[in-house]
Parts: sequence; structure tokens; C-alpha cells
Amino acid sequence: MLILLPPSEGKTPAVSGPVLDPSRLHFPLLSEPRALVLKALAEASSSEDALAVLGVGATLAPEVRRNTALDSAPCAPAHRVYTGVLYDALGYASLPPAVQRRADNAVLVMSALWGALGFADPIPAYRLSMSVRLPETGRLAAFWKQHLTGPLDEYAADALVVDCRSSTYAAAWTPDPQRTAAVNVFTVRDGKRKVVSHFAKHTRGELARHLLLRTGTEPATPQELLAAAQEKWEAELVAPAGRKPYQLNLILAG
Repeated sequence: MLILLPPSEGKTPAVSGPVLDPSRLHFPLLSEPRALVLKALAEASSSEDALAVLGVGATLAPEVRRNTALDSAPCAPAHRVYTGVLYDALGYASLPPAVQRRADNAVLVMSALWGALGFADPIPAYRLSMSVRLPETGRLAAFWKQHLTGPLDEYAADALVVDCRSSTYAAAWTPDPQRTAAVNVFTVRDGKRKVVSHFAKHTRGELARHLLLRTGTEPATPQELLAAAQEKWEAELVAPAGRKPYQLNLILAG
């Protein structure tokens, strides 16, 4: 089983720690494209129109300035750097050590800067979205799609892929739709379903935590994933169509 997560918009910088060592990150084949994006991000972040290029407001100027020196910034494991609703619900720090090791192997985070990361990969905090278009790379989702397909196809192999990514990050890699389930979250009010955003992030984090903590054989098919999800939620599974994977719909009470 492989759980795909989006990064968080906000990130917690490490107070101390080792500086960036690209050899310690998953997927060594991504070293060259990572170096290209890292250089392009530093240059864009030091330009006069940095905020406009990165699509952020003036309040985030300190984070943009931090992008100019990421190679000398202290690093921490990805599961500590990424913070927010989804990551709080997953609660890595409160998992038993054996389950943390399981998460380190089972969870991948998609990243506009790094492409894809293992959950324990040491990284500095940065500010960059997959929707950004850097001068040297073009739109990052399209850039990374060229580089991620081979390494991630091989890494996923025959594993079940539980896709908790947002649409922006899903565009960077398309796993086998027959072995992938994209996780959607709905509420029901007055008999009608409504897509939710805040609670979707929280529920996806809860689902990841549930899948990591539960005992017994981990799900190996979308149908087994449905059964695991139904241990905690009302859920349904929609069959794939073309390149669109299975859809695991979690339905929350309104």
C-alpha cells in the first residue's frame, strides 16, 4: 500500500538540523530536476516580481526570502516540516514507533520543489506551489510529470495507491487507475451531497492514520480499501473510467 499526500501550504522551519543533502532523499533519479527547480526557485525568489511569480501576498515575503538560501537552511523530516489540517489529523508524532516506521515506507508526499518525497526525508521549509510557472521550468505540474512517471511507476509497482492528493498535485503523476483509489469527502445535507474542503483534508488525514494503525493484512485492492474505510466511515467505491481511477467516497453526516 502506498499513500499519496499533498504538501501543506504552511511549513514549519527546523530550528536546527543538518543542511540539505540530496543523497538522503528518495528517488535519486530526480536529483537533476530537483537541482534545476531549486536553482530556478532561488532566482525567482530574489527577483523584483518574486511575489507575483510565486502567486503569494506580501505577508509571505519572509518565506519567499527563505527560498533564496534553502541549500544552507536546517532540515527536518518531511513529516515535521509539513503541517496543517491533514498532517494534524494523521498525527505522526503520536503514532507508535513501529507504525512510524511503517509510515516512513508507505507515505509519499508530492512536492513542487522535490517532485516526490519519503515521509522521513530531511528537507528545509520552503514556499512553492505546483501551480507556479517558473521561467526555467514552465508550469511545475507539467515539468514534474515528465520526470516522475518512470520512478514512481517503478516504486508503486503492484501496490495499491491511496490517493489523497489535491487536483493540483494529482496532475504531476498518474498512477495505474486499476490499482488506485482517489479519496473524496462529502457531507450530506437535506438529502444532497456537498463536497467539503476543510473537512476533506482532515478526513484524508484520519484515513491515512486509520490505514497505518489498523491491525491485520493491509488492503491490497480498492475493494479491500473500501472495507477498511467502512470500519470508520460510510463509504462507497466508484469503478474507474479510462485514466480516471477508482473513487473512494467517504460520506460524513451533515
